[in-house]
Amino acid sequence: MATKKPKSSSKSKTSKSTKSKSASTTTVKSVSEAPATKTAVTTKSEAITSKPEEKKPIFKGFFSKKYEENESILTIFKDHKFYGALLGEIIGTALITLLLFALSLMGLSTIATYSFAVIAIFIGVYAFSGACLNPIITAGMMASRRMSVIRGVMYIIAEIIGAWIGWLIFNSFHLAGGDSAYAIPTMSEIAEGNFGIVTAIEFMAAIIVAFFYARAVKYKRSIFTFAAIVAGGFAFVMVISYVVSAAFLSLSSNFIVNPAAALMFQIFPTSGENFGEIFGGICQALSVYAILPMVGGVLGFYLSDFTAKLSGENE
Repeated sequence: MATKKPKSSSKSKTSKSTKSKSASTTTVKSVSEAPATKTAVTTKSEAITSKPEEKKPIFKGFFSKKYEENESILTIFKDHKFYGALLGEIIGTALITLLLFALSLMGLSTIATYSFAVIAIFIGVYAFSGACLNPIITAGMMASRRMSVIRGVMYIIAEIIGAWIGWLIFNSFHLAGGDSAYAIPTMSEIAEGNFGIVTAIEFMAAIIVAFFYARAVKYKRSIFTFAAIVAGGFAFVMVISYVVSAAFLSLSSNFIVNPAAALMFQIFPTSGENFGEIFGGICQALSVYAILPMVGGVLGFYLSDFTAKLSGENE
């Protein structure tokens, strides 16, 4: 007779497999439910601990460096590009000085020609040095930390040398002409007791020129736009200075708004009763045509940066 196999073993196996499946299902459920619970707890904790994002101070980084960090007196003279920049400043300032002398002889009717010439000069020199070409601009660049002090000082020296070269060229042609109907213009308004008026015009004009230049730097990727804004600023200043001085105050229109070029327009007294009078005249001329305009240049750059920060332009 065939013996029947007991069914208890198969039943036990089935029950075990069923229990294991239910256990695994419970485990999967618990695992799947765990992240949801954890996420809910995390979300609640984040909602409790989250705070409104704090706004950065508006003027944060206002006085931060905007030039290369490694530029110093120990490194700048080792770079051949620096000497190319100095040469560019000399050439550009010489051309500007020649243009100013010619303009002072030809009159304000050539303002359009002057603007186009300034655009050409700035476009031609910008790639070398950034085309400051004016101690007013250079002082503003240093004060706003767009330029290192050592570079700024060397630029100002180069600009004075360039203005002197421009004067030499212009004076050479004047002397070659013999008895010319035109004389090299000078700036002698402060000798006539107009110290306050001339100072105010030069100071106001310096602020405007520096402001336009600071705004033009924002468009340095387009050299033509940059040069056009700078030339427009100079043209605007010349028109305003002429109207205020000649039309309202009956003064001459020899307002240069460029300390390097102004030194070539014989601003220093050449005679006096004693040394003290001559020295006082020199100090007075320097303050009117050099020192105070450079202070105005610094204010013009700060005015531009201050307005840009308030408007959120740099964000």
